[in-house]
Amino acid sequence: MSLVRRASAAVLTTAVLLAAAGCGPEPAPPDAVPTLPAQAVTQLVSDLRHNDLAAYARHAVPPELHRRLETAWAQGRTVWPLTELPLDDRFPSFIAALAEQDAERKLVATYRRQFAGADAELQSAAKTLGLFASQYVRSEPGYSDTERDHHAQLIEALSGWAQAAPLGDSRRAREAIPQLVSAARATGLAAPDAFAKTGMERSLRRLGPFVERLKQVLGDYGLNLDAALDSVDATLDVQTGDTAKVRIRYQVGGQPVDAYVLVERIDGRWYLSDVLRHARAEADAPAQAAPSDTMAQRLAALAKVQARAPAAVAKPAAAAPVAAPAAASAAPTTPAAPAAAVEPAPDLGPRGANPPGPDQNERKPAQAAPKPGAAKPVEPRSGAAARPSAPAPAPATDTPKPR
Repeated sequence: MSLVRRASAAVLTTAVLLAAAGCGPEPAPPDAVPTLPAQAVTQLVSDLRHNDLAAYARHAVPPELHRRLETAWAQGRTVWPLTELPLDDRFPSFIAALAEQDAERKLVATYRRQFAGADAELQSAAKTLGLFASQYVRSEPGYSDTERDHHAQLIEALSGWAQAAPLGDSRRAREAIPQLVSAARATGLAAPDAFAKTGMERSLRRLGPFVERLKQVLGDYGLNLDAALDSVDATLDVQTGDTAKVRIRYQVGGQPVDAYVLVERIDGRWYLSDVLRHARAEADAPAQAAPSDTMAQRLAALAKVQARAPAAVAKPAAAAPVAAPAAASAAPTTPAAPAAAVEPAPDLGPRGANPPGPDQNERKPAQAAPKPGAAKPVEPRSGAAARPSAPAPAPATDTPKPR
């Protein structure tokens, strides 16, 4: 067991003992209200540090907007705040693939077939996807200037980690996949429409232990997200009335990130402006019959090229995502996308062959030669019908073209 996992287990055991020492259940303390701009950032960071996604959702938006988001979630129109992740449209299917029957055996077999020992290919894929994701966030109109700068730095740091991480280590994969499979099954969110039926609050609470286990797995690969969250330093840069700019500095994957976020005050409480803007758009989003051309789909299209490398896939992958270590990272630079995007070539079947003629299955006997003076029978234009018995002529060089 790694040092990170031991520490996490020790913290969890201590928390359980402290809870058991009380005489009975205590009411949850009221949420602290961030009265300073930088406190809006540190509060959300604390929620993520404790894997409390439900608290993050409450603290990120005003109560009225939170209620609208709950309605949109129940109607299947959004999975906010999971939409803040780069591959949000793949998250429910990721949970379902991990939780399906016999998933552990299938994923281990897929990993061995596609990624075991393929460190060079995985490093190349991580670099390519990192460049592609950086270009995407810099040109996507849905991001603000501060978001583009922050995300670009974060992507670069995660891409650097992925290029150095032992993603091709079979031993780590055999240990990581069962952990993620059991954690995904424990959420109870694998069934179709499970997220919508369970509701936003309950779904986010169920995802908390999965996020904790995901952090532990990534820690075994050298990406300590809790350490990154603990390193966040938020300071006020400038404030004008009810708007402000906060500087955030932290370390992720051994790389420094130095960026700014915009915050605004509503009813005496500070919120991140970009998170508010995204949340309002999600609350008003109509139901979509088919997924749009999202970032995940663009990454998957690029991943097909990476997956066709000579040393990569020998057989097409199954529909489920592959090796959990590669697919687990929520960052768009993870090399999990190539495996998930590999699809078998379409089977043309009978469509690729010439259709049989109208008399190919049933042919009439050859007709006798006409008597002298009788009218010459008219042959079909297509030449497909049976002709009178005669010696086979030599192949003609000027065969008429079919009409």
